[in-house]
Amino acid sequence: MYGFVKLAAAVPSVRVADCYYNKEQILKQIQLADQEGVQVIGFPELCITGYTCADLFFQTTLLESAKKALGEIAKATKKMEMLIVLGLPLMIEDELYNCATVLLKGKVLGVVPKSYIPNYNEFYEKRWFALGTDLGIGEMTLLGEKVPVGTDLLFECGELKVGVEICEDVWTPIPPSSLLALAGANVIVNLSASNEIIAKRDYRRQLVSQQSARTLCAYLYVSAGAEESTTDLVFSGHSLIAENGAIKKENKKLIDTDYVLVEDVDLERLQKDRIKGKSYGDSRKFFMPEVRRIEGETLSYRGTFKGRIARKPFVPHATETRDKRCEDIFSLQVAGLKKRLSHTGSKRAIIGISGGLDSTLALLVAVQAFDDLGWDRKGVVGVTMPGFGTTDRTYENALQLMRELGITMREIPIAAACKQHFSDIGHDENVHDITYENTQARERTKILMNIANQGGGMVVGTGDLSELALGWCTYNGDHMSMYAVNTSVPKTLVRSLVYTISKRQSEKVKDTLIDVLDTPVSPELLPVGKNGEMLQKTEDTVGPYELHDFFLYYLLRFGFSPSKIYFLAKTAFAVKEEETDELYSHETILKWLKVFYRRFFSQQFKRSCLPDGPKIGSICLSPRGDWRMPSDACSSLWLSEIEELSE
Repeated sequence: MYGFVKLAAAVPSVRVADCYYNKEQILKQIQLADQEGVQVIGFPELCITGYTCADLFFQTTLLESAKKALGEIAKATKKMEMLIVLGLPLMIEDELYNCATVLLKGKVLGVVPKSYIPNYNEFYEKRWFALGTDLGIGEMTLLGEKVPVGTDLLFECGELKVGVEICEDVWTPIPPSSLLALAGANVIVNLSASNEIIAKRDYRRQLVSQQSARTLCAYLYVSAGAEESTTDLVFSGHSLIAENGAIKKENKKLIDTDYVLVEDVDLERLQKDRIKGKSYGDSRKFFMPEVRRIEGETLSYRGTFKGRIARKPFVPHATETRDKRCEDIFSLQVAGLKKRLSHTGSKRAIIGISGGLDSTLALLVAVQAFDDLGWDRKGVVGVTMPGFGTTDRTYENALQLMRELGITMREIPIAAACKQHFSDIGHDENVHDITYENTQARERTKILMNIANQGGGMVVGTGDLSELALGWCTYNGDHMSMYAVNTSVPKTLVRSLVYTISKRQSEKVKDTLIDVLDTPVSPELLPVGKNGEMLQKTEDTVGPYELHDFFLYYLLRFGFSPSKIYFLAKTAFAVKEEETDELYSHETILKWLKVFYRRFFSQQFKRSCLPDGPKIGSICLSPRGDWRMPSDACSSLWLSEIEELSE
């Protein structure tokens, strides 16, 4: 389903050296996972015997019982569409190996021995086990069948390609998973028995996160639980499921056992990152390993979708993380403007101040840039240009912001100039069409550009990424500037940025910023109501920005199809992250998805000639950087797919 695969990390209850009890616990968790539609499940290292058997690993009774238990697990799972990866000790060619076995529908697809055997500090595995890398054969007899064995096995079930490594393997300079990923593995399963000591948990989390990021993989890490022997060590059962650096699911208890952790990962998302990240392909040229590809049946997606899809992919949900992110982004914007001011020798920054969100953020960036450069804030020239749709609220907020921030204030009404222009071109000023609106936008831009020429300054643009994606800007009007500080900041993030930066301002400025945040988004180009109220609201016309930002993220970041984006949006916007969040019906999502694609394709010509501006995140529409698209590209394929979703 849309490239999703359901993974599970299972940590069963364990009795050390009691293979039959352990078998029953493993089967219990397999049954639970099967009910949830799990397609790949991993168990801890040596889970059939227990990791802490020590010299009992030399006992024939234990080794034979482990194989018998494996056979009974295989028999009991014959009808299950699930790739099962579990650990046990196996004798191969007169050596004992710490192995992972991979089962599918009652058959052993292959055996992967542990490549690297730890023998330091509390670990002394070389007392019992041989290095998997020293194994001299490629096949062994197990449960009466010939099965492939080795560290070079890649298990392929359709688009799902699974590589296996064991505990210490991932702690080495070049883990086996790195090579397996280059060979095509998109899911790595690590069977582990990592004991718990102070600070190790954080290090382990970072290790798994970074390895999944480096390999552009989903990484399932499952570790032995608390019921292992505690003679000298304590095992915590710490398990994680990561996807390209992001920890999707983690057991948060410090010490735990007897649980199943289930999470969906997105193989298509990983594939798109590999396609875009050319270093992955280049690495294959130099380090592509020889692997044996073990084919299994394609596993169908079942059960309820488990993934959490954020409503605002550009905005971290946690307050502390969000504030830190916003501070960093603000610093990038300030750094970009400082460099441009210094390079051009411009001691004046000209900004049109409307009392709206975008111009407010641009103003805050300019003021901070001047402060950092040690320049007088009076060099920031704020120009408010009231027109036919300007409300008292935005007008007063604009004046208050400029006054309290101590910049140079200018007020230049545009109504008379626009009326003259209507007369010049023969346009009826009572016809409130696109000409009526764009005349005002271009008049404002002309004023700003000429003021910049007067004083040797530069116009700082205010438009944001969301407006560029939708083309909600006037060509050669607010579309144009000499440096656009918000060019890669989406609207949902603009709001968070203004709120975060408001916390460092004086009380009067903060109060004004909060009111700006509470003001509906509007270009204020259509006349106000009888009582001076705002009648033109952007989101009534083009749709909610939080929906458009969501669509934009998955279109540009991963190139997903409209149907997959629709599925993700249905999932995300069916749940409130905050009390104030709005829930959207499927019909509403489809309606605005169609508007998004139609506008995104038709408005590329505006993005093809953008002014310079700093990239601050993974999504950017600069024609000189991240996005190159023909202005006359046809949208019919995408719109047709949306029409099919509507049927």
